[in-house]
Amino acid sequence: MTSQRTRARMIERLRAQGIVDEVVLAAMNAVPRHIFVEEILASRAYDDVALPINFGQTISSPYIVARMSELLRAGSRLGKVLEIGSGCGYQTAVLAQLADEVYSIERIGPLLTRTRTRLRELRLHNVRLKHSDGLLGLSEAALFDGIILTAATAHVPPPLLEQLAIGGRMVFPK
Repeated sequence: MTSQRTRARMIERLRAQGIVDEVVLAAMNAVPRHIFVEEILASRAYDDVALPINFGQTISSPYIVARMSELLRAGSRLGKVLEIGSGCGYQTAVLAQLADEVYSIERIGPLLTRTRTRLRELRLHNVRLKHSDGLLGLSEAALFDGIILTAATAHVPPPLLEQLAIGGRMVFPK
């Protein structure tokens, strides 16, 4: 259930759901989603569902990851990206395929520790992780070409708007 063939079926399903950015699809094909979920759930890793990752958090469905990445990328390579909510690191790993630099903030320490380990295993050297309140952003690394919030929000925190480069994009679920 964690084979390249299973991953290829996920990519075809994403195409059928309207994801058209081949660069995003290639990035998602390159990242083994099953290593970001608990071993007991690995057989469901490529289903189009959110799955629990502990601490009351979930890994977003493949469609949400693809769609948000597609919107953030908007057809061109990203320079510097800020991700609010590293979670298990799956979205982070996909972003690392699409951007020159990825800065990701996670407020739950144990999740961040696991994410750091997984990203090291994948040898993603263009990712910087920080344990902090993501709603404050990361002013020391600003300005960002793109900012992605992995959780829904009713309003955009002003510090994030201030850290977005002119012409940059901010994407978050509603």
